[in-house]
Amino acid sequence: MNSIHEFSVAGIDGQERSLADYAGQVLLVVNVASHCGFTPQYEGLQALQRDYAARGFSVLGFPCNQFGRQEPGNEAEILGFCETRYGVSFPMFAKIEVNGANAHPLYRWLKSQKPGMLGTEAIKWNFTKFLVGRDGRLIRRYAPAVTPQSLRPDIESALQRDEPV
Repeated sequence: MNSIHEFSVAGIDGQERSLADYAGQVLLVVNVASHCGFTPQYEGLQALQRDYAARGFSVLGFPCNQFGRQEPGNEAEILGFCETRYGVSFPMFAKIEVNGANAHPLYRWLKSQKPGMLGTEAIKWNFTKFLVGRDGRLIRRYAPAVTPQSLRPDIESALQRDEPV
């Protein structure tokens, strides 16, 4: 696989979605959780969505319960929490695994494209972020502690560099 656009994933509503639907957009793919020390990052992620959506940008949220069981709810509970507490309007997807034998193929690809610290591929915690260009290729990986606000220069650069034709 050469592009994120080659993957399909289940939406939080259970319906299969092709990521080809996001061709031409800059994406920020994030594994999220509702009961994590980084959960307040939802506010910053929503601010990015609000500020850049009109320019062809979207956050894609992938709930994950692999780290300290910090996402125990079902999809309806997760979506309700995100919408009510943080006003999330960006696309959310079904709960997935990001590490191990049952890691979703999308995350296996993301990790292989941009390994983390010291070349390790494993996702270390919730709110690991991947910035993807309009062409579907990975630009950069960010650790969980990297705030959404601090990504603005990289997002701006990706939006300007990859203006749609």
